Amino acid sequence: MKKTILGLTLALLFGTHSLLSQDNCSKYYPLEEGTTFQYTMYNKKGKTEGITDYRVTNVDNSGGETSATMAMKFTDKKGKEAFTSDYKYTCTGKGIKIDFNSLLPEAMTSQFKDMEYEITGTDIELPNDLSVGQTLDDANVTMAISMAGVNMNIEVNMINRKVEKRESVTTPAGTFDCYVLYNDTQSKTMGANQTFPSRLWLAEGVGMIKQETYKKDGALMNSMALTQFSK
Repeated sequence: MKKTILGLTLALLFGTHSLLSQDNCSKYYPLEEGTTFQYTMYNKKGKTEGITDYRVTNVDNSGGETSATMAMKFTDKKGKEAFTSDYKYTCTGKGIKIDFNSLLPEAMTSQFKDMEYEITGTDIELPNDLSVGQTLDDANVTMAISMAGVNMNIEVNMINRKVEKRESVTTPAGTFDCYVLYNDTQSKTMGANQTFPSRLWLAEGVGMIKQETYKKDGALMNSMALTQFSK
């Protein structure tokens, strides 16, 4: 379950950064309250591991700033609702950004509810203007935990972000013209360090279409694909 939570967090939070449709927000994601997305998660053999449903629940335009809330529900392969979470997004004028606090979902932080902890990091940004060969800013989140004099850190870094190419991709939701974004995700927990390369297929007006995570040798670990979309 911990691997599933981390995988969903990295794939969907780094992929579905927002659903903002205003011209000064993001041209890659439509933002309308009630807009829904469904992603199916597959293992390396292509078997279904779970389904994640997203819904835009609130769009707020105030103080010269536009922000949005998206609700997420993950259902495991047995049809059981495993966890839910909410994500906050903000327009930057040149694109959108996601609050780094959202990188660690409630299903993870609830394990530490009886401990002292602090979350720090940098927001993830996705600009409106993408081009092949473009590099994107790194992002990270760190959770420092203290219990009975014992300190522990959980760190996730998203590095080497770049726009690799453009290509057409087909999922059960349709065929889309996409930019392919690459990044390495580093996770550091209790002395265990892991790095996972990944690719994200991003389509204008819809958002994340597909995402794949690999081992260091390039072998596929898991993937996600858009299977339903409605607005």
